[in-house]
Amino acid sequence: MDGKGVRVQGRKGVRRATLSEAAELLGISKGAVRQRVRRRTLRSDKGEDGRVYVYVDPTADAVHHTAPPAPLRAELVDELRDRIRYLERQVEQANERDHETRRVILALTSRIPELQAPSEATGGPQTGEQEPERVEDPDPQTGTQRRTWWRRVFGLD
Repeated sequence: MDGKGVRVQGRKGVRRATLSEAAELLGISKGAVRQRVRRRTLRSDKGEDGRVYVYVDPTADAVHHTAPPAPLRAELVDELRDRIRYLERQVEQANERDHETRRVILALTSRIPELQAPSEATGGPQTGEQEPERVEDPDPQTGTQRRTWWRRVFGLD
């Protein structure tokens, strides 16, 4: 046994300790030690006195399972808060862009009824009796021939 009443096992540095002692050695809570025993990530056995003993290698386990020192922990928390603020700004900007895009689309779609339909520009709606592929229609006022709207738009003659 060492000075704390913890028995040193055969392997160098491995100790057999109670739950409380193991928690202290590992820098974690007793509940965390119990969970590791349940998950079988820490070897354990029951002593003759009915207590659970855990085999702990404080040097190896402390590296992997303990929390960082307080100054480093505060630094990490600050870094995470900065990242959260940055991501919140990104989401806010995306929402603003989305809102502006929707506003523009709404303004454009509300103007669609205001735009003249191409058939109205040629003297009224065409019926199925008229020939839609004619290049020219006579202008009733001047008697001259004029091109259909789609020929004017696409520059076809």
